[in-house]
Amino acid sequence: MVTVMTNCKDCRSHFPDLLLDDAYTATHPEFLRPEIQEHLAACAACRAELAELRSTFALLDEWKAPEISPYFDSKLQARLREAVAAPPESFWEHARSFFLFSTGRQLRPALAGALAFVMLIGGGTFANFYRGAGAMPPAAASATVNDLKILDNNAQTEQQLNQLLDDSSAGTDDGAAVPTT
Repeated sequence: MVTVMTNCKDCRSHFPDLLLDDAYTATHPEFLRPEIQEHLAACAACRAELAELRSTFALLDEWKAPEISPYFDSKLQARLREAVAAPPESFWEHARSFFLFSTGRQLRPALAGALAFVMLIGGGTFANFYRGAGAMPPAAASATVNDLKILDNNAQTEQQLNQLLDDSSAGTDDGAAVPTT
């Protein structure tokens, strides 16, 4: 007959039943298998853990719960009446208690949306997509447009051009009239 060695995990899986039910060994003869007994005899760690668990359960069996005060129910009812009669919390007290005592699971979607909004606005500002009133720089004019503006605004240049184009003006530089034939 070939015996299979059990590992610590298989042996420890029987510990809760051994500790909680005294009749376990009588109703479950498979625990009395030689493999498990051999493992407990050979493995000091499993044997020590079983002994520690038995001593812990023995201490728990000796422990007695303290007696409840005879006025417990009346004190509880008085506190409940005070809580019901108390004015409701203000918004800030309610928010404070919510943030202090909640797990934050309800806030996660709102915080994710707020973070996405901040990143969108921040990214848009950084990429210069958002331009407030007056923040837009004037468009730069080309050199040709600047030259045309100078020509339009310069009255002296316009006057000189008109003198050159006028047929009745003098043809020489000294101001003498040009003879016509």
